[in-house]
Amino acid sequence: VQLQASGGGLVQAGGSLRLACAASGRTFSGYIVGWFRQAPGKEREFVSAFRWSGGTTRYADSVKGRFTISRDIAKNTLYLQMNSLKPDDTAVYYCGLTRIVWSEVANHKRYDFWGQGTQVTVSS
Repeated sequence: VQLQASGGGLVQAGGSLRLACAASGRTFSGYIVGWFRQAPGKEREFVSAFRWSGGTTRYADSVKGRFTISRDIAKNTLYLQMNSLKPDDTAVYYCGLTRIVWSEVANHKRYDFWGQGTQVTVSS
């Protein structure tokens, strides 16, 4: 499975970006797709997760109410709509795939496949 994350960029605080995670070689069916981010010198941090079969979502408290997951089944693509962005959201954003139990979706070490990451920079 190859994952491609895209949509990052430079935006002012309060602005919006939409990230996309596309898979090739396999559909997302049966997987959980997770979004994580990593700022320089910091651990990879959970952002959000989506169970493709069923549509269950989970968000980190730091992004709840500002970020929203959606999907395009035909394109086998998951989107992360990020609104009201803050400088603290600055990081490289990664999408990953896993089949672990839902209770562990925030653990990046349990993911099997990762995309290459896309840089999000929020200026103050």
